[in-house]
Amino acid sequence: MTDQRSASQTPTGGAAHQAVDTAMGEPRVAGWDALIDSLRSLPGRMLAQLPEAMRQDARVQQEVARLALEAFTSGAIDALGGDGDHPAFLPTIGQLLNVGQPNADTIYRSARITPGGTYRIRGQRGSLRMANIGQVVPRSAETGLGRTYLDINALDTDAEGHLDVLLSPTRPKDHAGDWWELRPEATRLMVRLVSCDWTKERSPTLSIERIDRPVGRSRPSAAALERELRALPAFVGFMGLMFVDHVEQLRREGYVNRFKVFDLTDGGGLVGQFYYEGAYELEGDEALIVESKVPERCLYRSLILTNELYETTDWYNNHSSLNDAQAPADKDGVLRIVVSAKDPGVPNWLDTAGYPRGAIQGRWAECDSQPIPQVRKVPVDRVRDYLPRETPAVTPQQRQKILRERRAAMQQRPLW
Repeated sequence: MTDQRSASQTPTGGAAHQAVDTAMGEPRVAGWDALIDSLRSLPGRMLAQLPEAMRQDARVQQEVARLALEAFTSGAIDALGGDGDHPAFLPTIGQLLNVGQPNADTIYRSARITPGGTYRIRGQRGSLRMANIGQVVPRSAETGLGRTYLDINALDTDAEGHLDVLLSPTRPKDHAGDWWELRPEATRLMVRLVSCDWTKERSPTLSIERIDRPVGRSRPSAAALERELRALPAFVGFMGLMFVDHVEQLRREGYVNRFKVFDLTDGGGLVGQFYYEGAYELEGDEALIVESKVPERCLYRSLILTNELYETTDWYNNHSSLNDAQAPADKDGVLRIVVSAKDPGVPNWLDTAGYPRGAIQGRWAECDSQPIPQVRKVPVDRVRDYLPRETPAVTPQQRQKILRERRAAMQQRPLW
């Protein structure tokens, strides 16, 4: 139907209305076309990294498009809210922004900072076992191994749990409180909040401000806004292409239904955390039993699943992640976890959620040993033959209750 409204009825006036109706002569916004062209080609570039069978699979094609959209959304949030002079901790990856294989127990946020600036972080410490802030420094400027991290739990607090820490290149002479040295070329602060008992543990609440400049923020210039647009294609392309073929690489290396060390020391991994992973391939009537001794001392451990594109399998609506609070070891000190599409009726189960192929990744954090688990493939209906006799049974009704409690607990965490 043709719009019959007069120019006077158009909120922006007749000129704007006429511009919208001019099909071939509309004004151009500097930087926008380059962004759209990059987004247009991104799914094809991602598919090109995959085997032919996956490239031709309509379902995989749409999952690639979803991954591209997740990468774009993560980048767009940063483009809209990222400002080193007026910072805020913004969501980066997670359940909806499922890029880079986020850990199911971790909330990720980041804030841009301006090199050389002075910042103040305030809030409440919470009760998480692991809560830290990492400085993101360009690789070309990195002078040491790994990144510099601030342990939120190590900060001083008042009687009500409030924290207050200063961040700057050098410590002010008159500052007696908590202080953290910023590297000269740090451009971002990355927050990781790891929860094991989702219902009982409290996440920190954090604010950040730059204190060596006034707070007010005036209208940004055209050049500044254009820079954000022009920076997006590279950021989104990097995020979208980063791990899209990671599971396929594990297959090519022969790590199918077995594990290898995943070294992230120089790639953004958390200091003190040891990663292992492998691709899995399972028929509907098969299961994997993952077994390992549990370290005597360990701050945190987990096992999660991903799909073939390295998106973490939906842990809100499926039993597809387990940490030390959710998956106890057996009496003999061995942790046994079953991976399968069919519910085996045992507590320590990872649901592949309709993905016959993907990856299994484990983490040991601050542990006195880092064992690589053994993997055994068995018929899913015979899982109990390979587990201790005392392994409890979980009925379908009990599983539904567990899933509903998981889902509620995750939604009640401060994700955004």
